[in-house]
Amino acid sequence: METERKYDPDNLLASLIGQLKLKNDAALSRALEVSPPVISKIRHRRLPVTGSLLIRMHEVTKLSIGELRGLLGDRRNKFRISDKHFKPKSAGQLQASQ
Repeated sequence: METERKYDPDNLLASLIGQLKLKNDAALSRALEVSPPVISKIRHRRLPVTGSLLIRMHEVTKLSIGELRGLLGDRRNKFRISDKHFKPKSAGQLQASQ
């Protein structure tokens, strides 16, 4: 039997609805100031919970980012971002994109 939680956006969203004493996903989307389809896509695992949305959830609920990640089932000790996101574009790439 596995004791670790797996990625579960439903648990996170349900916990936020309960903590904020809201009725449904539409009310949660208003509280977080995101469109209702964003909440729906997260619930149906078509859209990940982004860092900016975690920050917004923190601002609204006062839960720490660690607590929010725990509710989400994210148990990583470190979050790694690929180094390709931080590589500057070469001169050829800059000219091609202009």
